[in-house]
Amino acid sequence: MEYHFSEQALAFEAEVKGFLDAEWTPELRARIGDPQTETFEDERAFRKLLAERGWLTMSWPAEYGGQERSLEEQYLFWEAMNYVGAPQATVATQQVGPTLMRFGTDEQQERFLPPIARGEVEFALGYTEPDAGSDLASLQLRAAKDGDDYILNGTKRFTSGAHRSEYVWLATRTDPDAPKHRGVSMMLVDLKSSGITVKPIWTMPGYRTNEVYFEDVRVPTEALVGEENRGWYYAAHALDRERISIFTVSGVRSVYDQLIDWARSAGPGGRAVDDEGVRHGLADFRIEIEVLQHLSYRILDMLKRDESPNYEASQVKVFSTEMMQRLQNFSLHAMGLYGQLEPGDPRAPIDGSASNGYMAAVMPTFGAGANELQRNIMAQRGLGLPRI
Repeated sequence: MEYHFSEQALAFEAEVKGFLDAEWTPELRARIGDPQTETFEDERAFRKLLAERGWLTMSWPAEYGGQERSLEEQYLFWEAMNYVGAPQATVATQQVGPTLMRFGTDEQQERFLPPIARGEVEFALGYTEPDAGSDLASLQLRAAKDGDDYILNGTKRFTSGAHRSEYVWLATRTDPDAPKHRGVSMMLVDLKSSGITVKPIWTMPGYRTNEVYFEDVRVPTEALVGEENRGWYYAAHALDRERISIFTVSGVRSVYDQLIDWARSAGPGGRAVDDEGVRHGLADFRIEIEVLQHLSYRILDMLKRDESPNYEASQVKVFSTEMMQRLQNFSLHAMGLYGQLEPGDPRAPIDGSASNGYMAAVMPTFGAGANELQRNIMAQRGLGLPRI
């Protein structure tokens, strides 16, 4: 299958790459990519540059300040940004904003949409709980009605960004007696509210996520988005809107290209390309990248035809995350002991990113829906197999 982009989309891609050449400097990339450094203000400043060009909310309708860019332009934008590891999409722009446009009140739209579009406000994603991960509908954080307020009690886990965001896009249980998919509501909760405690959880590669405790937190009823107990459907709508940013291939391709450059180099541990086993491995991964690219193009084509990728999305999620894990594992073994050297060591291949990349590749296989769950979706919806 061949996929041809429009001249308009390719011209926009060239504009984005020119912007990245000028603004995404090696120094900024190294600083933001360091898990030991708090770089939120750097990231926010960079996103404001995107906002000035209208790219932070390029897919939003014009009535809300968006550019209504085509799916092709959005796709190529994500490809370019992900290839160099530049910060772009946020919970606010990809989930909160589009959901408020469709289901929010006029007051919520006026209050939140303009600062989101300017890159001035951020939301943490309050979905996962200690006993509700892949089965999100099992969440138990309770929101009990009390006059003009809700009182929140419960815990959220792996709430990345909660320590540096202004709000949390929170899934709560407002009807404990309803079927689990029907008793969930979505709320916009100020993280400075009394009774909220944020504690860090440190991941293997050194990045911070959080556990957030809600103890008798009072939230006004105006924080409720849409109808009470319809939150599951709003969350699904929000996830649908971010599909175009998920199915890019450039993150994997970037790691592969860096590995190729190292294998051809004559630096410490280099000239690995002379090893037959390494050459064969690199060839195999090159084929896999082409497979992944065409799976991605398939979904882009479906979205352009207003079709909903279902099991196809699961295919790409499983294939890409597990390929990345295999690729990082291959890289570390091909580099030998050099691969364990940290950034700053002049002998470290690829600026010392191999070891960190190896550890970071684990999380995406269970984040955003564990791959085991994705395989169930492929089996049931793609192959028509029965639910066990």
